[in-house]
Amino acid sequence: MTTGQYPHELVVLVADKDMELAIKGILGRTQAMGIREPMPVVHVHPERDPGCLLRGHDFLSLFRNQFAHALILLDREGCGQERSAREILEAMIEKRLSESGWGERAAAVVIDPELEMWVWSDSPQVDVVLGWHGRSPDLRSWLKSKNFLQEGQAKPERPKEAMELALRTARKSRSSSLYDQLARQVSLGRCVDPAFIKLKITLQTWFPRAGSD
Repeated sequence: MTTGQYPHELVVLVADKDMELAIKGILGRTQAMGIREPMPVVHVHPERDPGCLLRGHDFLSLFRNQFAHALILLDREGCGQERSAREILEAMIEKRLSESGWGERAAAVVIDPELEMWVWSDSPQVDVVLGWHGRSPDLRSWLKSKNFLQEGQAKPERPKEAMELALRTARKSRSSSLYDQLARQVSLGRCVDPAFIKLKITLQTWFPRAGSD
C-alpha cells in the first residue's frame, strides 16, 4: 500500500548497521507496535551519528518526492552534541527536514544515550539472546554486582558498556544480528524509554492499523 501521491511509504536513515537491523525488526512487529507494515527502505549514513544529526536532511532530501514519510534515527551518545537534550536535537533535525521539503511528513528520534537502552528490559528473552539463559547469577543480579544497575533502576546507566561486558562474560560474540533478534523477540510493550515511545506514537500516526481511528 502506498500513501496518496507517493509511490513509497517510509524511508529511514540510521547511524549504523546495528540500528538498521533493530528498526527493521521493530517495524516487522506490527501487532506489538499497533501499526500496519509500511515496507520501509532503510539507509545507513556513512558518517554515522554526526552525519544523521547534521546532514541527514540533505541525505533524505533526494527522497522527498518518492516517499510519504521520512525518519532519522541516531544515538545522542557519539553524535557530537552530547550536551544538548534529546528533545533539542530532535527539534533541530526536524526543522531542517521540514525546510528541506518534507514539511510535517518527517520525524527524528534521538536515543538517549544509545540504542542499547532499548535492549534492556525485564523480558526473559534478553537473557536468552545475550547468552545468559540458565546462568547463575541471572543477568540482572550480575548487572547489580557490576554496578551497572542500581536498586530500583529499570535499565543500566551505561547500556552499551553493560551489554558488551555481558556478552564477553557469557562468551558470546557481538554481532549486528543480535539487535535483529532482540527487536523481534523482546516484548516491546515493556519498553518505556521516551525515545521509543515517540517512535511508536509517530509510526501509529503515520501507519494506523486497519479499523483504527
